Amino acid sequence: MRILEELERTSNEALKYFELPESEMSKNYGPEKWNIKQILVHLADAEAVLLERIKRTISEENPTVIGFDQDLWEEKLSYNTLPLELSKEIFVANRKSISFLAKEFYQKEGNRINTHNIVGVKTLKDEFDKVIWHSEGHLDQIKIALKS
Repeated sequence: MRILEELERTSNEALKYFELPESEMSKNYGPEKWNIKQILVHLADAEAVLLERIKRTISEENPTVIGFDQDLWEEKLSYNTLPLELSKEIFVANRKSISFLAKEFYQKEGNRINTHNIVGVKTLKDEFDKVIWHSEGHLDQIKIALKS
């Protein structure tokens, strides 16, 4: 199943960036943009949010899911001082859970819906697919940062 291959591919790519030396972690992809460490911590946090949405969409009838202010989380949760190893462990556990749930439910329950408080109705497939495109976008930012 394509979704499982993409989840594994993007997970493997993200995990190699968690192993970068500290000297690389402060690089960013542009002025006033997040550095690599901030991006990695955000990936872990965002996937925790996405996992919760996926679980609620599977188990509840049209749940309301809530967006979050990623910049506020970065600021208030001290992304620059948060231990990166902790975020890596969170990322790994959440990605394993997401992959398991995708294998079980992507095809057979993919049309279940939730209602996002900002963007409206989304399907379970949309939520799984967002894990991929969200990861890819941030992995591209890391690649740009590493070239700087």
